[in-house]
Amino acid sequence: MAETAQASWIFSAISGHGDKPFIFERDKCYSYAQLLERIESANAQLRDWGIAPGTVVALQSDYSFEAVALLLALYRNRNIIAPISTEAAGEVRTRVEEGRVEWLLKPTDKDTSCEQVEGKPEENALIGRLRGENRAGLILFSSGSTGKPKAMIHDLDSLLDSYRGKPLNNLTLLAFLLFDHIGGLNTLFNVLAMGAALVITESRRTDSVCALIERRQVNVLPTSPTFLNLILMSEAHFRHDLSCLKIITYGTEPMAGSLLERLEKAFPEVKLLQTFGTSETGIAHTRSLSNSSTLLKIDDPNVECRIVDDELLLRSKTQILGYLNYPMDAFTEDGWFRTGDLVEQAQDGYLRIVGRKVEMINVAGQKVLPTEVESALMEMPEVADCLVHGAPNAITGQTVEARIVTKERGDSASIRKAVRRFCRGRLEPYKIPTRIRMVEEIPSGGRFKKIRRTS
Repeated sequence: MAETAQASWIFSAISGHGDKPFIFERDKCYSYAQLLERIESANAQLRDWGIAPGTVVALQSDYSFEAVALLLALYRNRNIIAPISTEAAGEVRTRVEEGRVEWLLKPTDKDTSCEQVEGKPEENALIGRLRGENRAGLILFSSGSTGKPKAMIHDLDSLLDSYRGKPLNNLTLLAFLLFDHIGGLNTLFNVLAMGAALVITESRRTDSVCALIERRQVNVLPTSPTFLNLILMSEAHFRHDLSCLKIITYGTEPMAGSLLERLEKAFPEVKLLQTFGTSETGIAHTRSLSNSSTLLKIDDPNVECRIVDDELLLRSKTQILGYLNYPMDAFTEDGWFRTGDLVEQAQDGYLRIVGRKVEMINVAGQKVLPTEVESALMEMPEVADCLVHGAPNAITGQTVEARIVTKERGDSASIRKAVRRFCRGRLEPYKIPTRIRMVEEIPSGGRFKKIRRTS
């Protein structure tokens, strides 16, 4: 079918990449020409199934060649697409309901199942607006860790258009961040625009990822500080040759300065670049002050930023049209998104992400940032990983609790004393953990972000 003016540039780009490698999946390599061919046949399947333009279609999958081809076919068909990476039936059901999904596609190794969702979804003005303007849409979901997930809807034409004009290159990127995450889609859209190659990982275990980087000669690893620390803890970077890596981008959560120092020593030839973005506003182009600095600058003509009461606010050309199931309380009346990220300002427009507003610990009126305490703890030679959060206290309201993974087993009482002794002089007294627990590992979610208690 003929593309609309909004969609034509991405398919022209794919066509222009020709026989260049596009995706490495298991032992197979698919070219851009094969991708274009599969998009054509997928569009015929959509017609056969009766999936009309403007309908909301969930695509339940993590990264695969088939999933990417279906995503692009749905985009070409002017659908509103809701990627869902989870396999948990309850979570899928909730996302289908909250996203007003009408069709559910689930690609497998052999074929793609297509199911029409029973019942007519409730009408929504934002979905109606996209349909009326013949524009494609994208629905992303929050993690839902504090209740039902927020369903946020993007104008996919506007979002994709921000990738137009990227210079061509032959980099190979790893698809590490999830297919239904704004960071994961950012990886895909950059690859398509640049004519780069994408490597799909079957496992996100450290040794599996590092082995795949070596095997496929991956140049760019987009990931999180939590996963990078897991690599260091497991020493997988010693067991595999990662000299092919040129860039490691990290985001989704704050980076501890002491962890960044460890990473710079472990990967001295690799550019370490901090990224920043939100599901609501898209991924912004950023610039890190240096490999060893947690200072970054948002350097993007599509994004405005300002700081109000130490909180970062963003307004972008790629931000969501709204939520399908929540009020727009996180946005100001003039369209600024309150990110909930607390920042410190530096010279020349640089800033440092220091933590989440909701995670701030209040010790008798004194504010404590968990990331500041974690960065201090990570300087201890004995500490492999840690997580800090607030815990209830009858006198001060909250107190600082730390969960610590040590590099070697030791006497818990001695380690607790060593931690408190180490923190004296580095942290103000009210920031020093009063509760210290030895644990085997720090919990993290499917997006490799630390799961931090906020009460």
